[in-house]
Amino acid sequence: MSAALRALLLLLLFLVLLAPAEAGTLDRAGMERLFPAPLVVGEKDEVLSVWPILKQQAGSYEVFAYAFESIDFAAIPGFGGTAPNLLVALAPDGSFRDVKVLSHHEPVFLEGLGAEPLFAFVEQYVGMSARRPIRVGRPNARANGASPLGVVDGVSMATASTRVINETLLASALAVARAKLGFGQAAQVGLKVEAKPDLYEPLDGPALLRRGWLKRFRLGNGEVDRAFAGTAVEGVSEGAPEETFADLFLAYLNAPSIGRNLLGEAAFARLMRELGPGDHAVMVVSAGPWNLLGESFVLGSIPDGLSVVQNGLAVNARDMAIERRGLGEAGLPEGPWTILKIVQQAGFDPSAPWTLTMKVTRARGQIFPERVTKEFSTDYVLPPNLFTREKPEDGPSWTESWRARAPEIGLILASFGLLVPVLARQRGLVADRRRFPVFRLAFLAFTLGFVGWYAQAQLSIVTVVGAVRAALVTHDVAFLLYDPPSLVIWAFALAALFAWGRGTFCGWLCPFGALQELVAALARPLRLRPIAVPERADRLLRLLKYGVLAGIVLAAAAGSPLADSLSEVEPFKTSITLYFLRSWPFVVYAVGLVVLNLFVFKGFCRYLCPLGATFALLGKVRLLDWIPRRAECGSPCQLCKVRCRYGAIARSGRIDYDECFQCMDCVTIVRDPGLCVPQILERKHARPKPLQPLAAE
Repeated sequence: MSAALRALLLLLLFLVLLAPAEAGTLDRAGMERLFPAPLVVGEKDEVLSVWPILKQQAGSYEVFAYAFESIDFAAIPGFGGTAPNLLVALAPDGSFRDVKVLSHHEPVFLEGLGAEPLFAFVEQYVGMSARRPIRVGRPNARANGASPLGVVDGVSMATASTRVINETLLASALAVARAKLGFGQAAQVGLKVEAKPDLYEPLDGPALLRRGWLKRFRLGNGEVDRAFAGTAVEGVSEGAPEETFADLFLAYLNAPSIGRNLLGEAAFARLMRELGPGDHAVMVVSAGPWNLLGESFVLGSIPDGLSVVQNGLAVNARDMAIERRGLGEAGLPEGPWTILKIVQQAGFDPSAPWTLTMKVTRARGQIFPERVTKEFSTDYVLPPNLFTREKPEDGPSWTESWRARAPEIGLILASFGLLVPVLARQRGLVADRRRFPVFRLAFLAFTLGFVGWYAQAQLSIVTVVGAVRAALVTHDVAFLLYDPPSLVIWAFALAALFAWGRGTFCGWLCPFGALQELVAALARPLRLRPIAVPERADRLLRLLKYGVLAGIVLAAAAGSPLADSLSEVEPFKTSITLYFLRSWPFVVYAVGLVVLNLFVFKGFCRYLCPLGATFALLGKVRLLDWIPRRAECGSPCQLCKVRCRYGAIARSGRIDYDECFQCMDCVTIVRDPGLCVPQILERKHARPKPLQPLAAE
């Protein structure tokens, strides 16, 4: 091991030992800026990094949300190698009050798209529930009215990054929910429970009461008075103790044996049409003096005096604001009533026990009245055989990326299945000087159009930066699993290093490399004269890419943001990921490299590309000298060297595999008796000579 390599390893080990663990950065002052008055920031939890956000309600402070930083609970590395950090405010019912991006190193959002699409992406979660799985869908589906429940719009050209953000948000929210809200177990989150639509039994009101499917909840004045005893409003009463204070009837309406019998067939059918898929309806009717809706009730609002609670958590239940006539007349008592709608995202399970809670507030005083609120509850439970239960699909969240992109992965794997036999059988298509160039250009067009622009699978030094940061800080490279097409190409390109070296990726599977070669082919009629780079200058310029690679890796290992800036030496993000839709300096740089390629063929790949340098170094594991040579190669024949546009063949005829892009031109020449000069001379003198060495076929 060389002294320089030992020094580099010692430096990396030192950086590993010094690398700090990622943690949240917000203190009380920071939280108060994010949650200003009238909200109040409570005391930070002594065990968890969670801040209760309080709001005054009826004379006392209630928890409005639990605020936390995602990095304290789910430090999932993104494609910059470090975990994004989100501010999350989780309501007591499990819904997201607010989500903000505090920091990130996602390359596509640092430059190019900018941060605004990321900010807009996380805003979609506000109002959604952590009780239900949320996945990233197609871009702009909501704008087109096609986004189903539990789906947020993705961002074009940032599919993998948004999936990492989604996983970060949900994983951190569920960690807090398990500790603070009492849910988040895998058996509950994502569970879909619905009433069986075809299960119906004719029942009248008394029969429903006997079964408990229509529940009566009666509360007397005396019971209410006793609850307020010892408070500031003791003695404030609604009437005689033996008189009724509230007399409520409640029922879950989705079950046809309950809803159809109470509402009638026509009204029940209309109700089911107005409910969204997976939504629930609960009817509450008041037959006593207490008005369950309150004096300031507005159709479609959440009633002040009622709440639905399950597993100790309030479920978001809102009045449906439907036509009031023709409902509640099938044997139900007269009085104010409401049908509460519980949306699917609330995670409500109607087959499990739940509670209806009444809030009764009493006040004393005229100018500055003192108010006290007490709650009274009744349980409601239905038999499980009225429902179907659908469990969520098992497996980590990244598996969805593989399912969603299975067609792309399949086509890329099929292209590998086509490419390998062509490259391996040197006496086949490669030896055909007419058909092989057509095949190569067609494959490069596939690489550019499908692999690059469509599948967004351009490999990049950014992944190497992410891997270095993950190795030193998070020790987690799971972020690679969120971009399956790129991961498949990485796996194939690394495996190909053992057989052929760097050239398989750089010469066949790099979209930007394909773009350069295709542009050069299209510009061939222009007869542009290439610039001959002197051999000494060429050798020195080839070293430049290794210096660029070293600078990027060392900056990444040191945790410096300079690594992200240096990675912009690659034009891949501009030309492939963002289709040249970027600020003008980046576009001018990328276009300039494509134009340079017309005069110095693939000059960027040969001299500047840090990813190419990475593959060249890893290509040292190559097992085969697979390009056939003859004794005359280099002396006296120089045809292959002259034809090699990459300058990967020395005057001696030796192949520099670190610089070979596997274009196969030299293989075509040496296999073609009509092109290979030694073979032409051999035929003239009838002295055949073998290839040195013979490539495996």
